[in-house]
Amino acid sequence: MIRLAAPLWLSLVGVGVVAAVVWTLRRRWQRYPFPLSSRGDLRRARLPGLTAVAGLLAALAFVPLAVSLARPQEVLSRHLEHAEGVDMVIALDTSGSMAALDFRPTDRLGVAKETIANFLDRRPHDRIGLVIFAGAAVTICPITLDHEVARHLLDQVELRTLPDGTAIGLGLGTAVNRLRSSSSESKVIVLVTDGSNNAGQLDPRTAAELARDEKITVHTVLVGRGGKVPIPIPVRDSRTGRETTQIREVEVDINPELLAEIARSTGGASFRARDPEALVEVFAAIDEMERTVFTSTRLVRYRERFEPWALAALVLLVAGTILEGVAGRTPW
Repeated sequence: MIRLAAPLWLSLVGVGVVAAVVWTLRRRWQRYPFPLSSRGDLRRARLPGLTAVAGLLAALAFVPLAVSLARPQEVLSRHLEHAEGVDMVIALDTSGSMAALDFRPTDRLGVAKETIANFLDRRPHDRIGLVIFAGAAVTICPITLDHEVARHLLDQVELRTLPDGTAIGLGLGTAVNRLRSSSSESKVIVLVTDGSNNAGQLDPRTAAELARDEKITVHTVLVGRGGKVPIPIPVRDSRTGRETTQIREVEVDINPELLAEIARSTGGASFRARDPEALVEVFAAIDEMERTVFTSTRLVRYRERFEPWALAALVLLVAGTILEGVAGRTPW
C-alpha cells in the first residue's frame, strides 16, 4: 500500500503545463524573429519536431518531480490481535426423559445437541469441553479449541448409554473437575437438564459450592416442561423376545428452584426453554453474556519511495536540455 505524505506538492503538475506553453512560445519567438537567411536558421527550421519533444520532456519532468516532493511512502503495517477466550464446559443431561417428543423435529436431546453444535460454531476462540450425565457422569471431550472434534463427539451422544437417572450433582461436579486446572480468567459451565436430581452421591448444592470456590460461573438451562410428556419406551414382548417402542405419557419431575439456586450461588443465570425456539434464544443469550475479550494492536511503519520519481525528473530534464541543444543550438 502506498500513501502520499505531502499530497499538495502534486499541484506542481500544473506548473509543468504552464512551463510547456511558455517553452513553446519562447522557442517560436527565438526561431522566427526575422525572415530566415542563414543555413543555421534553415536547419533549425527543419527541426521543429525535436524542439517540441524537448519542451515536452521538460514539462513532463514536473510530473515525477511533483510526485517525489509529495513523498510517496510504502505502508509497512502489522495488525496484532489476541483473543482471551472463555474456558467452558457444557454438561448435557442424557437421561431417559430427554427422549420426550415435545421438542420437534426430533426430541429434547436431538434439539439440544443441534443447538449446542451451533453454539460451538459461534465461539471459535473458546476452549470448550463436553460432559454428559444421567445416573452417572462422564467427560466425552476435555476442553479444547478443536471444535470439529468436539462436534464429532457430540454427534455420537445417544440416550441410554449411562445408567438411568438424573444425577445433576455428579454432572456439575465432573464439569468442575474439568475446569480445575484452567488458568483462564473466565471459566463457565452451562448445565442443560430437563429433570430433578434423583441419582448420584454428590448433592447439586455441594457441587455448586465447589464451582464457586473455583471461581466458575454456572448457567443452568431447564429444557421442556414438567408433568406428563410423550416419551418412546422400549417394550419387550415376553413371548417372542422382540423389542418394540411404544409412546407413553410419562410423568417428569422438574426442579427449577434448584437450578436457579445453583446459578445464583455462582453468579450465573438460570434459563428455561419450553420449546426449541426458546432453547436457541437461551444459548444466544449465553453467547452474549460470555463474550471473548479481544486486544488489538496496530503497528505502522513507512518506507520512503520518492527516489525513483526524483531520478525520473532529473533524467527528463537532462534529456530535454540535450535535445534542445541539438535541435536549437541555444541555451536554456
